Amino acid sequence: MGLGTAYRLQETFPDDTVILWEKEHVAGSHQSTHNSGVLHAGLYYKTGSLKARLAVAGIRQMVNFCREYDVPHEICGKLVVATTDEEVSRLRTLLDRGTANGLVGLRFLDHAGLREIEPHAAGLAAVAVPEEGIVDYRAVVVALVGAIERRGGHVRLGARVQSLSRRFDRWSVGLAEGDDECDFLINCAGLHSDRVAKVAGEPRHTRIVPFRGEYYELRTERQHLVRNLIYPVPDPEYPFLGVHFTRLIQGGIEAGPNAVLALSREGYSRAAFTPRDAWDAVTFGGLWRFVARHTRMCLGEVARSHSARLFCRSLQKLVPELQESDLVTGGTGVRAQAMTPAGELVQDFDLIERANAIHVLNAPSPGATASLAIGAHIAARIAALLEIQPAATPSAGAV
Repeated sequence: MGLGTAYRLQETFPDDTVILWEKEHVAGSHQSTHNSGVLHAGLYYKTGSLKARLAVAGIRQMVNFCREYDVPHEICGKLVVATTDEEVSRLRTLLDRGTANGLVGLRFLDHAGLREIEPHAAGLAAVAVPEEGIVDYRAVVVALVGAIERRGGHVRLGARVQSLSRRFDRWSVGLAEGDDECDFLINCAGLHSDRVAKVAGEPRHTRIVPFRGEYYELRTERQHLVRNLIYPVPDPEYPFLGVHFTRLIQGGIEAGPNAVLALSREGYSRAAFTPRDAWDAVTFGGLWRFVARHTRMCLGEVARSHSARLFCRSLQKLVPELQESDLVTGGTGVRAQAMTPAGELVQDFDLIERANAIHVLNAPSPGATASLAIGAHIAARIAALLEIQPAATPSAGAV
């Protein structure tokens, strides 16, 4: 998100200097590269929402970027599969929503049609989403860093921001090696975005609650069961998408993720524990209201986290031939999900604008796909806030 925004800022304000402060020694160390590597097209999101608009624009911008910088990617298409009559009804609603959001080439398929595309998938019907694909997000990160630096920008690694304060019309940025300054501050801190906003003087109306997603991979001899991407129809009573199958750009098939509370915002294992992060979560009333509202789901996610058998059972709804022995432990990721004090997940992208600052407080999936479009949106908002004419219109399908 930060790299995509820096890249678009350089296009919009070519005479200004862009600095990105990154606390890690390798850019993109967390959500950017701990995900399923999917290019999301914007099928699910409420029509007219910021997420819907930026997802549709975002995949087109990201694909153009990948083509320009030779980043490995493939537009392989996705199937969203309905396995019950009730899901078929919701699937038709998704088809209408995707069409309203501006996706092209969507097709409603009966059982025979979906089996032509995914011969081992089960389902009564499906929607084919031809614009979706897969990508190497690590290569995207490397390409963005290189492009930003070639344009004269600065990506400062190992630069943990410790304090933020306004001095007249400028920001003083406190780092371990000394203070820095900027005229306009953009907070794209992901898993720590609420904390950075608080350091900048913003109240924490929402809280980042970290959910760990765990994946399995299919054994080599069973990877023929999945050709590309197979997703379930989202359950409106379930706040996350549900487990699915993804072909990886570097080869192999990934299955997952689930969603369990992480006791460390950067905790990629069940044993990971950071006292500050755990305390931040368990003392937040919104989390307990969320658990009370979704108790059965939460218990199920914890059980599935500790049982390959239960995980496999969920996957068998989409691919019945799959067996527990076909699964090997894969990677994990932690999603930064903003939650309200009422225990509701913030569904849309959430940006707070100030006179000389913008805070991105919620940008989960499809945040990676939409990062360039979000960056273009932020650049346009800065131009509006400062009442200046942008030097250029961001390329590749910007909104």
